[in-house]
Amino acid sequence: MFYYLIFLFRNIGVLSESNTVYAIDLLGFGASDKPAGFSYTMETWAELILDFLDEVVKRPTVLVGNSVGSLACVIAASDSTRDLVRGLVLLNCSGGMNNKAIVDDWRIKLLLPLLWLIDFLLKQRSIASALFGRVKERQNLKDILLSVYGNKDAVDDELVEIIRGPADTEGALDAFVSTVTGPPGPSPIALMPEIKIPVLVLWGDQDPFTPIDGPVGKYFSGLPSELPNVRLHMLEGVGHCPHDDRPDLVHEKLLPWLANLPSTAEPEVALT
Repeated sequence: MFYYLIFLFRNIGVLSESNTVYAIDLLGFGASDKPAGFSYTMETWAELILDFLDEVVKRPTVLVGNSVGSLACVIAASDSTRDLVRGLVLLNCSGGMNNKAIVDDWRIKLLLPLLWLIDFLLKQRSIASALFGRVKERQNLKDILLSVYGNKDAVDDELVEIIRGPADTEGALDAFVSTVTGPPGPSPIALMPEIKIPVLVLWGDQDPFTPIDGPVGKYFSGLPSELPNVRLHMLEGVGHCPHDDRPDLVHEKLLPWLANLPSTAEPEVALT
């Protein structure tokens, strides 16, 4: 039996048929605490993942993450001192906590002055509160989701409310401002060559946030030819959130990969 830490929710039913599944909300997300004035960083989230594995799961684990969650998993797996991660599944991995990480993308270069202005404005509490209020309005939120999903039918009222709920909790505004204006964190491009465990990369080809023709997407698309432990599958017509956009396509690639992970002398520990 394998043990997984999952950042994904519409996949739990399928994965739990043959695996033990853990679903967590990292600090600042979902139902987790959102401490006032806390400075969120990618390194903090990676450390929380490792602490969860160490204190709750208590055995090496396959980490699955989407976007920033993927990057947090990569950072956690790059910590070779704790030997807690057995494999990685990366879904449209982000280049950083925010877009300032991918300055090599000409699209981001054009937007950098605007991003700096947004950072400045978000430091003003009244402006940040007004902007956040607009973002989390039902229709605005639905429009944002529709722009990043290939399968528009997946953007239903349930999904909108799942995202809106945490946005109305105490500390949500601080979390929003910190993640948008904070340091982008370590780059996956710098970390991936050091990771030797099995890695499955799934990428939606219609992703506007981390497009396959951008620096991060190009890097991951070429990675299987450089690193034998990495396997990549492109998912046609899929956006930034493949696991929710087209979970059937994700399961089609994910389940066989999990089933074929190499066993160890102590399969219950699931080491690689």
